[in-house]
Amino acid sequence: MTHLAIKLGMAEKQHKKQAWRKGYPTDVTDEEWAFCAPYLTLMKEDAPQREHSLREIFNTLRYIVRAGCPWRMLPNDLAPWHTVYQQTQRWIRAGCFEAMAHDLRKVLRLVSGKEPNPSAAILDARTLQSTPESGGRGGYDGYKRKKGSKVHIAVDTLGHLLALKVTPANEQERAQVEDLARSVQKATAERVQTAFVDQGYTGNAPAEQAAANGIDLVVVKLQEAKRGFVLLPRRWVVERSFAWSARFRRLARDYERLPQTLAGLHWLAFLILMLNSIFHQSA
Repeated sequence: MTHLAIKLGMAEKQHKKQAWRKGYPTDVTDEEWAFCAPYLTLMKEDAPQREHSLREIFNTLRYIVRAGCPWRMLPNDLAPWHTVYQQTQRWIRAGCFEAMAHDLRKVLRLVSGKEPNPSAAILDARTLQSTPESGGRGGYDGYKRKKGSKVHIAVDTLGHLLALKVTPANEQERAQVEDLARSVQKATAERVQTAFVDQGYTGNAPAEQAAANGIDLVVVKLQEAKRGFVLLPRRWVVERSFAWSARFRRLARDYERLPQTLAGLHWLAFLILMLNSIFHQSA
């Protein structure tokens, strides 16, 4: 049997497998895939080494991040875990998820009657508890009293992701301002003028780092005599973004061996949310 015949046989087998499998709620629709495919196609769709369609691999990855499934425990009717993992690393290295998220953010802002790039951002971080896979690079967060990784993010005033950085949990929020500010300005064509933060960013150093990137850092403080829950101006937006990401069970803890994988799956989660906002607004 020739090499071409083997490839054709495998392609036919894969096509039959995809034809009979029942769809998952995480599968992309035809409209969503029409948007995503150009970003995810790093080589020709008919490349001879490809045994599984990009759409099936992307569907499997969406299943993993939403359901929290371990790589090696994927349902048998989805693409093999090793194929999905390898392709995911290629997508992350190429910045595919970030590129999609930035373009989707601009579309959603235009739909909301706003400029494509924001003039204000909100910064914050959350700590994810370590697992045996990630424990070696984790740090201890004394405030949260847990060992793990800290995910630092910047969002616009609608809660859409602008920048993200993963560090050990013992790293301070104020020490990440420079990197976040630089990434924010790169993503928004230097449009952001103000960034709202909590009291964890107080000090001259973070303010100077933000100012060096053309951003005025505004610390939103708690009321001194607060009683119970207080909704802080602007600050609630980033907390809502963290709540959105908490719906994705793979992001409930740090299950990844590599910090760049954890960062990439966060970008994926946010672009899934934005795809849903655009293509399922009537749902």
